[in-house]
Amino acid sequence: MNYLTPEQIEQMQQLENIKKNILRKILEKEAIERLGRIKLVKPELANQIELYIVQLYQAGQIQNIITDNDIKNILQNLTTKK
Repeated sequence: MNYLTPEQIEQMQQLENIKKNILRKILEKEAIERLGRIKLVKPELANQIELYIVQLYQAGQIQNIITDNDIKNILQNLTTKK
């Protein structure tokens, strides 16, 4: 079995905190709530959406605050590709 070292666990927690801070900064309240509901039902899909948004942010492709409708569009795009 692969066990994580305390350093790896700490690094994962730091990355998760960075992701949460970015999302809080660029998502409106309703979009955060929708992501939370998605996470309850399909945590892997919510994580995929969060990572996608963070990547867009880091690439400088997000110009405005992301709305609930934007989350719906991202969700639709990700689910239709499968």
